Amino acid sequence: MYSYNYEQGNNLTLSDVQPWELNKYLRKVRFTNSAGDEVFFDEHGDLTSGFDIINWIVFPDETLVGTRVGRINTQTSAEEQFILHEKTIQWGSGFTTTPRSVCSESCLPGYRKSSRTGQLSCCFDCIPCPEGEFSNQTDMSTCLKCPATQWPNSNRDDCIDKEIIYLSYEDPLGTSLALISVLFFLLTTLVMGIFIKYQNTPIVKANNRDLSYILLLSLKMCFLCNLIFIGHPLQVTCILRQTVFGVTFSISVSSILAKTVTVIIAFNVTRPGSKFRGWMGSIVSNSIVLFCSLIQVLICAVWLGSSPPFPYNNMEDEIGKILLTCNEGSLIGFYCVLGYMGFLAFISFIVAFLARNLPDSFNEAKFITFSMLVFCSVWVSFIPAYMSSKGRYTVAVEIFAILASSAGLLGCIFIPKCYIILLRPERNTRAYLTQKK
Repeated sequence: MYSYNYEQGNNLTLSDVQPWELNKYLRKVRFTNSAGDEVFFDEHGDLTSGFDIINWIVFPDETLVGTRVGRINTQTSAEEQFILHEKTIQWGSGFTTTPRSVCSESCLPGYRKSSRTGQLSCCFDCIPCPEGEFSNQTDMSTCLKCPATQWPNSNRDDCIDKEIIYLSYEDPLGTSLALISVLFFLLTTLVMGIFIKYQNTPIVKANNRDLSYILLLSLKMCFLCNLIFIGHPLQVTCILRQTVFGVTFSISVSSILAKTVTVIIAFNVTRPGSKFRGWMGSIVSNSIVLFCSLIQVLICAVWLGSSPPFPYNNMEDEIGKILLTCNEGSLIGFYCVLGYMGFLAFISFIVAFLARNLPDSFNEAKFITFSMLVFCSVWVSFIPAYMSSKGRYTVAVEIFAILASSAGLLGCIFIPKCYIILLRPERNTRAYLTQKK
C-alpha cells in the first residue's frame, strides 16, 4: 500500500506515497476492466468487485486456454463468497488424481497433528493421543480428555466407561476369603459345642468356662465380620465393618487378659493368708471384659460421631479403573481403634509371659503367651501391608489379618483342650490336673 504527501500538490513521486494517505484516492478509483466488470474500492480501500478463478491449460504447442471454474464474490453472503466447480477443473497430463496441498497424510482419530519445526503448516506429524485422552475426528490439533467416569478405548478414538472394581463374592479372591471365614466360623461353633458338652469336666472348668464361652462367641463374630468387608461398599457396611471388627476383637483380647488374670489369682489364692481370696469368681473377670470393651465402644462412638467411614470411588490408584472402597473418614479414629486393640494385646502378652511358669499342671498362660505372640505378629505385619496395597487388595489384606489372628487365638488356646477332651480323656481328671510336676 502506498500514499502520498498532499502538501506538495499533484506532482507525486513514489517516495511521497504513505500508507495512511492512499485510502483517500483509492476510494475515488472506478473503471471497467476488459471483461466488462466495473472495478472500484469501498471507503476502506478494499476491492468490492469479485474475482474469477481461471483454470489455465498449457497445450504441447505452448498455447494457453483459460477456463472459468469458480468465482470469489466479496459482496455476497459468507456461504456464497467462494464458489468452485471441481468437476470442470482439468489437471495436466502428469497428474492422475487431484494434487494434495499438504505434504503429510491426514491424522486419523486417535492421533493429533504436531507441527514440524521450521516447515510449513501443511507439514506435520501424527502423534498418538497420550494416556487418558482421545480424538474422534481426523486432523485434530489437540486431544480431548474423557469425563471422570470414562476412559479412552484401545484405539483412543472414543470414551468408554471405566471398569468398576471391588472385592465381590463373584471374584475368586472374595469367594475364597468368604469360604475360609465360614469354615472357621463352623470350626469355632464345633469347639464351642465340645466345651458345652463337656462343661463339667475339670479341663473346661479349670480356667473360667464363662470366659471361654465369651471368647468363643467373640471369635465367631470375628470370623463372620469378614463377610461385611466383601461386596459392594455401602454406607452401612462401611460403618459396620471397622466398628464390628474393632469391638469384637477387643472383647476377644480382653477375655484373654481376664483369663490370664484368673490364672494369676488362682495361683496366689492358694497361699496361706492370701489377700486374693476375695477376688475369685466371675465378677472380676467379667468386669475386666466389660470395662476394656466399653473403652473400645467409646472410641468407635467418637470416631463415628466426628468423621465416619463412607463409600468412595477411587479413580487415582489404577489407571482406567474405578475402585469402590470405603474411605475410613478419620484416619486418626481408625488407628485409635487398631492402637487400642494392640495395647490390650500387648498387656495380655506381658501378663501371660510373666505368669507362664507358675507351678500349675495346666497353666493356660503358656498358651495365651504364644497366642498373643501370634496375634501381635500378624497385626504388626498388617500395617505396612495395608498401607502399600491398593483397591480390593487393601480389603483382602485386612480380612487375611482378621482370619490369621482369630485362627491363632482359636488354635493356641482351644485346640489343645479339645485334643485332651476328645483324644486323651485320662488327662481330663481332677487328680491329673492337681498333681504336682
